[in-house]
Amino acid sequence: MPDSAPENTVTVEKDGPVTTITIDRPHARNAVDRPTADALVAAFLAFEHDDEASVAVFTGARGTFCAGADLKAVAGGDRSKANQGTLPKTGILADPLAGDGPMGPSRMLLSKPVIAAVEGHAVAGGLELACWADMRVVSETAVFGVYCRRWGVPLIDGGTVRLPRIIGQGRAMDMILTGRAVHAHEALDMGLANKVVEAGCALEEALLLAKQIAKFPQGCLRGDRMSAYMQWDMPYDQAMANEFRLGRETIASGATREGAARFAAGKGRGGDFSNI
Repeated sequence: MPDSAPENTVTVEKDGPVTTITIDRPHARNAVDRPTADALVAAFLAFEHDDEASVAVFTGARGTFCAGADLKAVAGGDRSKANQGTLPKTGILADPLAGDGPMGPSRMLLSKPVIAAVEGHAVAGGLELACWADMRVVSETAVFGVYCRRWGVPLIDGGTVRLPRIIGQGRAMDMILTGRAVHAHEALDMGLANKVVEAGCALEEALLLAKQIAKFPQGCLRGDRMSAYMQWDMPYDQAMANEFRLGRETIASGATREGAARFAAGKGRGGDFSNI
C-alpha cells in the first residue's frame, strides 16, 4: 500500500505586501508536530525572501491559535528537534534564520515584522510562538498559559526569554511557575496582548494593522525594529552606537530625504497617515 499524502498543516495566503501564515490542524487544536514545525519554517523563510512581502500575520485556523507541541505525536515517537541534542549557536555564530526550533521558527530573527492573530488557546509552545511575533492582536476568546507545566514539558522555544522581556520578570514568573490561564483582558493589562477585539475578529484586525504598517517606508521601519531587538544583547553604549549605525544607513539610502520631501509637500499633516 502506498503511503498516504502528507497532511497540509500550514497554509499561506498573499495579499499584496501582507502574507498570512496559518496553522491548520483542527483535530489537534493546531498543536505542532515535526512536519508542521518544518512547514512553518519553510513558510516564514519564503516570506523573508519574498521582496514583495512586508508584513506577516501568523494565526491558527478554526478558533484556536496553537495548543503547543503535539504531545500525542511525541508519545508516539515523533522525532522532535528538542531531542536531537544540538544547542542553538549564539553570538556571531548565530544564524538569524535558523529553522531548528522545536516549534519551527522560534529561533529565527526575521528582518520583517510578524503580527500574531490569536483566537482561543495560545498555550505552552503556542504561547512561545505568540511571543515570537512582534505584536499580538487577540480576541476576547484568547487564553494564554504555560500549560506544559502540568506535564513536565519545558519551555525551549524562547518562552523563558521572550515572556519576561515582554511582560516583566514578576508577571512572567507568575505564568511560568503556576501554569495558570491568562485571559484576553488580563493579557492586555500585562502587555502580553497589544489589542483585544471581539470574538472572531483577531485576524481581520491584524490584517488591517499589517496593511497600515506595510504603507510605511520599509527600510527605515526594519532598521528601527532590528535595533530594538539587537539592543538586548549589547551594553548601553554599543546599543546606542548600533542604533545610530542603522539610522545612518536609512539616511544614506535616500529614504529620509524622500520622506521629508513628501511632508514638505503636505502629506501626512496632522497625524493623518492615509495619504503618505
